[in-house]
Amino acid sequence: MTPAEASVEIEKLCRLAPVIPVLVIEDARTARPLAEALVRGGLPVLEVTLRTDAAIEAISEMARIDGGVVGAGTLLTPADIKAAKAAGALFGVTPGTTDALVDAARAETLPLLPGAATATEALSLLEKGYSVQKFFPAGPAGGAKYLKALSAPLPQVRFCPTGGVSLTNAADYLSLPNVLCVGGSWVVPTDLVAAGDWDAVTELARQAATLPR
Repeated sequence: MTPAEASVEIEKLCRLAPVIPVLVIEDARTARPLAEALVRGGLPVLEVTLRTDAAIEAISEMARIDGGVVGAGTLLTPADIKAAKAAGALFGVTPGTTDALVDAARAETLPLLPGAATATEALSLLEKGYSVQKFFPAGPAGGAKYLKALSAPLPQVRFCPTGGVSLTNAADYLSLPNVLCVGGSWVVPTDLVAAGDWDAVTELARQAATLPR
């Protein structure tokens, strides 16, 4: 899978809903009911970050539910990409991008949403063929105003900003012509997950799913 082909697939996923939940899962037993709650609320595309020991098992569990598209985030090494693909991840997300990660994603035929934080990084990824990129960390890197400024010189690039995105500022990003969707963790508060309050998670997902773009 070439970078250009990967971006076509990633754009399709980004257009399924305005928000991709960014999930940090501590207990794999919560993975399936959490995924079902989010999908029920209208957020079918899910990013499980590889920040915990439970992440790979969680991806495997989520990959079995109907209507969901699970991917792996915080991919830092080729080994991460291989493990995520083996667990059932259908896409991958990186916080930043190296040639080794690009090569590994191509080798594993895993559609990649590569991370960029500057105009130079975005242009470098575009030269490789990635026209859909993750803008991270969105808030500290300049927020919606920064992305708006990039839209004029780099109109070919579409972004999914994550990092500091919340219900209060998501609309600012989604209103931009170069933003396809946003990624955020606000739809999965840790206290609701710990309590197993899946109805409340579904309601938060419904709110996120109705954000205009």
